[in-house]
Amino acid sequence: MSKFERALAFASEKHCGMKRKLDGAPYMLHPIEVALIVSTMTYDDEVLAACALHDVVEDTDTGPEEVESRFGQRVAALVASETEDKRPGTPKSESWRSRKEESLEKLKNAEDIGVKYLWLGDKLSNLRSMHKAFLAEGNDLFLEFNQKDPAQHAWYYRSVLALLSELCEHDAWKELSALTDAVFGKDNGDEPEV
Repeated sequence: MSKFERALAFASEKHCGMKRKLDGAPYMLHPIEVALIVSTMTYDDEVLAACALHDVVEDTDTGPEEVESRFGQRVAALVASETEDKRPGTPKSESWRSRKEESLEKLKNAEDIGVKYLWLGDKLSNLRSMHKAFLAEGNDLFLEFNQKDPAQHAWYYRSVLALLSELCEHDAWKELSALTDAVFGKDNGDEPEV
């Protein structure tokens, strides 16, 4: 089996029974969608494996060492690029902005193009779900999140777009840009602070 196939099986086991926040869909649909989006840009087996695994350290009992021992150093590094320090003991709503700033700093300093592919796939998958909920609920959808201010989410997604601008010729980047405008309104032209 390829690393990607092994990663899908491992992630399926780790995310077993989990549901997506906004629509209650089986969680594994998200990493599968991320891999499908990324496959429009690369077939790199390690990047696709990281797509399947990108939430296992953050959202399950899996440690980064286990990811590295099973899938190798590069896959573990790709997963780490998407893994936030959840700051146990601090309310998630209070740490939201600093966690996002730290994540954006990782993206900004990434040297492996696989990090950017992974981020683009993940954020596009997330924003597709958000857009679907936005069409049904409007800004009430943000009540489901730790950060309830839509302006903060707009700042984050526009910052991601700016940091991924080298991928702007890819359909996935164009879709992310269009959905960002659809959910948060047209960009006023100000450059996001990243």
